Amino acid sequence: MPIPNARQLAWQQGELSMFLHYGMNTYTDKEWGDGHESPELFNPEGLNATQWASVAKETGFKFLVIVAKHHDGFCAWPSKYTEHSVKNSPWKDGKGDVVREVADATRSVGVGFGIYLSPWDQNCSVYGDTRLYNEYYMGQLTELMSNYGPVVYNFYDGAKGSWGKAMQYHWDQIMTLNHQLQPGSAIFSDNGPDVRWVGNEGGWAGETNWATIDRKKVHIGANPPTPSYASEGEEGGPDYIPPECDTSIRPGWFYHQEETPKSVDVLVGTYFTSVGRNGHLILNVPPNRAGVFDDADVSALRGFRKALDDIFSTDATSDSNVTASNVRGGSDSGPFGPPQVLTDDIRTYWATEDDVREATIELHMTANKTFNVVRLQEPIQLGQRISKHCVQVFDFHTRTWTTLVGGTTIGHKRLHTTEAVVTDKVRVRVYSSRAPPLLASIGLHYSEHPVKEPPREYGRARFGGSASDAQI
Repeated sequence: MPIPNARQLAWQQGELSMFLHYGMNTYTDKEWGDGHESPELFNPEGLNATQWASVAKETGFKFLVIVAKHHDGFCAWPSKYTEHSVKNSPWKDGKGDVVREVADATRSVGVGFGIYLSPWDQNCSVYGDTRLYNEYYMGQLTELMSNYGPVVYNFYDGAKGSWGKAMQYHWDQIMTLNHQLQPGSAIFSDNGPDVRWVGNEGGWAGETNWATIDRKKVHIGANPPTPSYASEGEEGGPDYIPPECDTSIRPGWFYHQEETPKSVDVLVGTYFTSVGRNGHLILNVPPNRAGVFDDADVSALRGFRKALDDIFSTDATSDSNVTASNVRGGSDSGPFGPPQVLTDDIRTYWATEDDVREATIELHMTANKTFNVVRLQEPIQLGQRISKHCVQVFDFHTRTWTTLVGGTTIGHKRLHTTEAVVTDKVRVRVYSSRAPPLLASIGLHYSEHPVKEPPREYGRARFGGSASDAQI
């Protein structure tokens, strides 16, 4: 059974990353530039990377990913490989380095540092020449991976406009170089090797979502082979590559003054449809032309954090007596006993005997409790196992068990939402599992915020020149 490596495990448990789309497009009011912009346009009045990192830390984001180069080829660091960079801008008299400021700020506040480096480069004159451009690209990657301290997250975007030159990237060499220079970094692309794209830019994963796929079926730069493959994965797939769910707090990826951030309810809903479906949410928060986060965005992020804290800070299971139909070793009080699900530590878990694939775990609370969110978590360090389950509640009036919600996969975290329920008995039934079922945590919570699922639009947004072309 495929299991996560240390990079993947830390990334999945981190749950939230913040994306920073900031660069030339911020000043041209575009989503995709064309590479002909003058570096003179880049001159922020008060760029404050410490604010970016501090807000990320305050609002619960574990990683901060800076766009070091977007499709226009403008470099946010003084790369020796191009003149299209901050070194030829008036900002700090050409001595500035956005990547350096972000790297330093993340470490000062304790947030992981990540880098996005666009493969498509509309400014580079050798783009389209397989040998020369791959040398150019890996040269820039070497600069970024060698001069800015530890990098824990690398993002490789497969996007390219239909008008772009044909280009064959040496992905195997690029990924090998990345791992050689930053062995602790989780690498994202359409097909991994550590993290895969979920197949949409709306921030949602499939309700069935396996962390496993077959990498040979997915190619970087192509849309999913079927609409559901990227968002649902493949049961029994040979490669453990969990999905990243990307979306922006605003309609566009770069800052546009006329746009407004998503509401707290929508952001909470996006958390439920990404992290709550065995995914990892990377939320883009674009700095404005001054080089800081807009006040409205910061307010939305703080509201988002408060809403999540309000939901998950209390748990109706905390005083439960827990029993199960089967326990490894036969002892409820042993290391694999059912009470292990009352913590959120994946290192402790309820386990069944090796030959069991169907089992039930039951929680008896000391009094009636009200909840409308059910949280389930597997100890994913041992692989993703459960393929079908349901949550049932005991009806005091009829003295029978009633199915509250059914589901398929669980993985790192499955969040079920329901109408408000009042009961003192809840059970989780596992109907099928790829190996002996394991559960690390069961939680019952209450949310005041309605879960608004993002619209289901597959594929990448294809942006033209102006902000009005943005699709998300």
